[in-house]
Amino acid sequence: MSILRFKALELVDHRKPVLVVPATESRSASFGKNVFNTEAMRVSMSGSAFKKLQATIKQGHAIDSDLADAVAAGMKAWALAKGATHYTHWFQPLTGATAEKHDSFFDLDGEGKAIDKFKGSALVQQEPDASSFPNGGIRNTFEARGYTAWDPTSPAFILETAGAKTLCIPTIFVAYTGEALDYKAPLLKSLAVLEKAAVDVCHYFDKDVQRVHTTLGIEQEYFLVDKALYDARPDLVMTGRTLFGHAPSKGQQLEDHYFGSIPSRVHAFMLEFEEEATKLGIPLRTRHNEVAPNQFECAPTFEDANLAVDHNQLLMDLMGKVAERHNFKVLLHEKPFAGINGSGKHNNWAMSTDTGVNLLAPGGRPKENLQFLTFFVNVIKAVHRYGELLRASIASASNDHRLGANEAPPAIMSVFVGSMLDSVLDELERTAKLPLDKGDNIYLKLGIDKIPAILLDNTDRNRTSPFAFTGNKFEFRAVGSSANCSSAMTTLNAIVADQLIDFKATVDGLIEKGKKKEVAIVDVLRDYVISSKNVRFEGNGYSDEWKEEAAKRGLANVPTTPHALDALIREDAAALFERHHILTHVELHARHEILLEDYIKKIQIEGRTMGDLAINHIIPTAIAYQTKLINNVCGLREIGLDGDHTNVTLDTIKAISRYVSTIKTEVDAMVESRKVANKIEDTHERAVAYCETIRDRFDVIRRAVDKLELMVADEDWPLVKYRELLFRH
Repeated sequence: MSILRFKALELVDHRKPVLVVPATESRSASFGKNVFNTEAMRVSMSGSAFKKLQATIKQGHAIDSDLADAVAAGMKAWALAKGATHYTHWFQPLTGATAEKHDSFFDLDGEGKAIDKFKGSALVQQEPDASSFPNGGIRNTFEARGYTAWDPTSPAFILETAGAKTLCIPTIFVAYTGEALDYKAPLLKSLAVLEKAAVDVCHYFDKDVQRVHTTLGIEQEYFLVDKALYDARPDLVMTGRTLFGHAPSKGQQLEDHYFGSIPSRVHAFMLEFEEEATKLGIPLRTRHNEVAPNQFECAPTFEDANLAVDHNQLLMDLMGKVAERHNFKVLLHEKPFAGINGSGKHNNWAMSTDTGVNLLAPGGRPKENLQFLTFFVNVIKAVHRYGELLRASIASASNDHRLGANEAPPAIMSVFVGSMLDSVLDELERTAKLPLDKGDNIYLKLGIDKIPAILLDNTDRNRTSPFAFTGNKFEFRAVGSSANCSSAMTTLNAIVADQLIDFKATVDGLIEKGKKKEVAIVDVLRDYVISSKNVRFEGNGYSDEWKEEAAKRGLANVPTTPHALDALIREDAAALFERHHILTHVELHARHEILLEDYIKKIQIEGRTMGDLAINHIIPTAIAYQTKLINNVCGLREIGLDGDHTNVTLDTIKAISRYVSTIKTEVDAMVESRKVANKIEDTHERAVAYCETIRDRFDVIRRAVDKLELMVADEDWPLVKYRELLFRH
């Protein structure tokens, strides 16, 4: 009997929900209590310093040293009053996780007296080691210097871990030579570029618009498994997913888990992490069971995109810490279990003006709907132009397993708009046959005055679409559950900004030639609708027919990361990011290198883990069980009971030998392929080799192991089974 597996199951059987004492105050009262938000600033700073800071942030100006000192003094006083003993610059390096180096407020003055010290210089900038983080060759090992710089648009917060409280200051992370080494710096640049482009286009419709905010709501899907079961699965511990495991007889086919009653232990976990998130200003609104067994989801209200990304990164960390207290492990891998739903991170993206208008929401008047159509069509056109770049923005070894399977969108970038808006765009296309001049009532002629009839629930949610319009926003469904959303959002912001800039230049040119503004806008939109029609798809994205149709339309289908990442280093991508000063050529190529290295390392870890489990756990178990069967056959023959039943046993013995032989042969071949791949100097070629000569062997090895799982006696099988991982909580 496998002691570890059954000991883990015994622990699970005796688990009780961890008692969570609900907060005595309401959620709204405790919201943001550990955040240095506007109210905390107002109380902690002088009136003049507070007003100056708010004006500086709103106008996007640099913060001078005097103001930085004033903010630092107020922040220190607030943090000390909350019980914080240390502070840290909290940043998002290209590892995909967050990073922090803690410094104490404690210091000594010139006379050796203990003081609490935190100046503006420490707030604004710090110097962590830049060479120890992924940098894509930008930094040499002996060139270690890098800088974190304060992002005043994302408020500082206090993080509590095991009773210790630390003031966390959101920052960007750059090399000594200025290149971005994080996700936040390019995101902030892309937001600024998109805002400028959107404001310029808004002025066609409303001259009072001064700011356009990109808003984002990030749905977070995840799996929960008991910590004891997790620890008994070396593949989960090392790779985040199960490399072996036969599908249980009952999975998600009965559709009884989705929106079902939340298990008691899970409910207690949710309650605690939601309360912790509330104190950190993370506006969680919903929680529910997802489709797969032991899969769940939480989602916040919409926020400014930069803050939403920060909150999602913080949320993932928070969920992991709270789960430990409830004897759970949170699985954020996009496909931790084969054959059932994977996990995504649906990014609900929109743009809103400082006059209170959602630019992606149909309005109540024809002029508002022309504005809506302008932004709506430009987004579609941007996805059509830069679909492969958008695909590259969500590429990873783990997301490759998810895309195109079990309710996840395919790797083909298409846009779903719903039947009613699809008909509106078709109507706009048909006006190519109608003469439009200055005297035309364009709104009536195009049917734009009818758009207000399109309500939120008239636009269905196509779960098979990677990029779907859902009434007043676009939902980028292809983003992986473990990803930092900055990558996808930076790309989306950049391509939409670029498209809006082109749109305005074209419209202005037509106006200069004497066309009425509305006529010029409609003419350009009509051209965009016609030229981008191939990217619109209202059908089933899972079907083989769509793959064939997409190929005819010229839409790329790139299912694996090494090839998907090629789009990052094409001339059009480099030109796009460089002309908008979001990423330099050097930074873009560095990220390409980092992502390829990440892919190689993850496949390498999976291959090594798979080989270890197969050779040191599965094969010995199978041979031991086979020996039992052989002894049984020999014993039966000794007492004269040789017959059909022994033949059945002999068939099993032979089958075990075949599968063991397959496993050993394929593992050896995989190891040899890895040795060959490791000698390839070019990173891209090495990544392709890992994909095509190493990863492709995984399925053959797994199939043989999973067959053995069905043959070997349950009491002898060493790995926790799917039915135990998915249905024990």
